[in-house]
Amino acid sequence: MAQVVDTSKFYPGIKISWQNGMWEVVEFQHHKMGRGGAVVKTKLRNIDTGSIIENSFRSGEKFDRIVFEQKAAQFLYQEGDSYVFMDMENYDQVYLSSDTLGRAVKYLIDNLEVTLETFGERIMGVELPNSVVLKIVDTSPNFKGDTASGGGKPAVTETGLTVTVPMFVEVGEDIVVDTRTGDYLERAKK
Repeated sequence: MAQVVDTSKFYPGIKISWQNGMWEVVEFQHHKMGRGGAVVKTKLRNIDTGSIIENSFRSGEKFDRIVFEQKAAQFLYQEGDSYVFMDMENYDQVYLSSDTLGRAVKYLIDNLEVTLETFGERIMGVELPNSVVLKIVDTSPNFKGDTASGGGKPAVTETGLTVTVPMFVEVGEDIVVDTRTGDYLERAKK
């Protein structure tokens, strides 16, 4: 199944058909040229090989979007280099590599409900919820004079993801992170 999308509809994680392959948009930036048209600079991951390339497209260029079949699953645990999920329909365990999961590994916490994306019989990756709650395991301490509106500091979460958080966030706190952008949203409600 494919639907047509143009570069204005790109977001991290969208899958497109390009140059006879399936590609996932990892990063993108719109650039407006002086007198010419705008371009979209992208970083793309080949779904079959895992290789990452950079490419620029004209703004408005159209692509076939690849839409996978979806199955509900739950992340259970990591075993060596594999990540183990449970298919919620038949309770089978599914083992996926970090190459298949890509950037999703930084958001996987025990019991997280995700959607497995399949193409035929092959699992192509997972779709994460829009946000997840992660625990801060390392960040610099705050000091007198810090304010809620004054900039931010880097913090490392339990999954290894580095996020810029407000100065008042401390080690041990739970925060809500947007899985599409990797941005801090708020402190988690208790």
